[in-house]
Amino acid sequence: MENRFITDIAASTAHRPSREGLATRVLNDINLLTVLLDVAFKTQDKNHHKACGIIELVFENHISLLDAYLETFCTRLKDYTHDGAIRSVSKVCLFLANRWATQPVTLSAQQKELITEACFDWLINPAGKVANKAYAMRTLYILGKDTEWVYPELKRILSEDFSAHSAAYKAAAKELLQKMKL
Repeated sequence: MENRFITDIAASTAHRPSREGLATRVLNDINLLTVLLDVAFKTQDKNHHKACGIIELVFENHISLLDAYLETFCTRLKDYTHDGAIRSVSKVCLFLANRWATQPVTLSAQQKELITEACFDWLINPAGKVANKAYAMRTLYILGKDTEWVYPELKRILSEDFSAHSAAYKAAAKELLQKMKL
């Protein structure tokens, strides 16, 4: 069953219906989550970005399923370089930040620091994709509410990089810059 699931991950595409089918299988058989995360965490695996796309959908529905793997997830963030993988894990970071902001969640200081560092790295990466940067900046905005140094640094980066980016980046940056003025 595990080998079949790994084969199905490899055969999947970035299209949402493809990823949703596999995410539904994981949600119906939670034992597959360990298999899925094993592939997603192995950044040298040629299909890790596909697994990341699937975990995005699993955790979008049930972010609490990440709790048992949170330490590993946070420590692996720095290892992702594939844009598709970063897009998905940055979105999972946003899910975590939203959950942390609205529910009593145990997110250790070290875990918040690892997420914050990864998000700043993705945000300042000149070759990074806009979606990755948008998820990163939104995560930083949420986590920065209780970390004194994050907002000044985030404001500086968003202001300096504003003119060099696309309309989508500018819209997200403008929204957050306005919120940080309040």
